[in-house]
Amino acid sequence: MAVVDFAELKALLVRDGRLMALDIGSKTIGVATSDALRMLATPLTTLKRTKLAADLASLAELVHRHEIKALAVGLPLNMDGTEGPRCQSVRQFAANIAAHAPAALAALPIVLQDERLSTAAVTRGMIDDYDMSRAKRAERVDAAAAAWILESALARLR
Repeated sequence: MAVVDFAELKALLVRDGRLMALDIGSKTIGVATSDALRMLATPLTTLKRTKLAADLASLAELVHRHEIKALAVGLPLNMDGTEGPRCQSVRQFAANIAAHAPAALAALPIVLQDERLSTAAVTRGMIDDYDMSRAKRAERVDAAAAAWILESALARLR
């Protein structure tokens, strides 16, 4: 399925079911999931990016395993709200999901969620709240940023 807006997503979604968020970077993809009632967002994993087909296959496996109903993909807007080259890359990845992913993944509706400051907010929390080392933060920041993106998307759906 293609990218939809939040109003369309609300109309398409069944009452219960998990959503998944992706924080797409050039080297990794942070992944988070919601609970079935869509109240909580939880960091799931960080995938190392390889070839597109392998990335999509890994995502399709997670979608199948967690019975995901829709995707929220973080859109890295500039601070002034404009789109830069990273937004183009994320939009292309979303288009590739719809066009080239295995059927279970390609059939999901996708919304783009503003992710400005998500990584910065998550990193600051990891330092302030958990006094987490740089190495530990590097392992977990992408999945945590995906959870931040998902929390924002869930709030918009409410």
